[in-house]
Amino acid sequence: MAAERAVLLASLLLFCCLAATSHGIVLLTSLPRTLEVTASSKQGQVLEVGVDKMTVTWRLNQSLAAGTDSTYKTIKVKLCYAPVSQVDRAWRKTVDNLAKDKTCQFKIVSRPYDASNRTVQRFEWTIERDVPTATYFVRAIAYNSDDVEVGYGQTTDAKKTTNLFEVQSITGRHVSLDIASVCFSAFSVLSLLGFFVAEKRKTKRSERT
Repeated sequence: MAAERAVLLASLLLFCCLAATSHGIVLLTSLPRTLEVTASSKQGQVLEVGVDKMTVTWRLNQSLAAGTDSTYKTIKVKLCYAPVSQVDRAWRKTVDNLAKDKTCQFKIVSRPYDASNRTVQRFEWTIERDVPTATYFVRAIAYNSDDVEVGYGQTTDAKKTTNLFEVQSITGRHVSLDIASVCFSAFSVLSLLGFFVAEKRKTKRSERT
């Protein structure tokens, strides 16, 4: 009886796992780290949106057996929030279920995977203007023909503490606006002074008459 229950329980667990997979639930912790990913940005470097560029490279780990990447069809590279920039920000929260994960919200590039070419693939990316000020790393994920995640790699370690860099977004202030503001203020002061002088002259003329 106990053996039958054990078999039934094991079958139920297997069914649940298969059902979860069929509904697109993929956990990052279940994916093999098969891709080597690097970025030209250095630890602690600050990049400015709309100005600075970053070169990202990726390739299959050369120590893996042939055929490891047989199901790979697409590589998607994304910019991801580091833990320090996720604190008290639920909209950036890391969730193991990739369908609900909010860590990597900015697409860098998406390219077909060439299984016949194991050389380094690279892409130069200008930091886009909609990227907010925060600390980041880069992650690449491999997808199969059904657009399901099957492998990944990232520029940082598992705890996401190394090779992190910062992005500085637009502050909303521009040099041209500052100059215009100064000019307007100076014009206002001169106008006020001119009005004061004109009024004083007008008063003196009235006194003479």
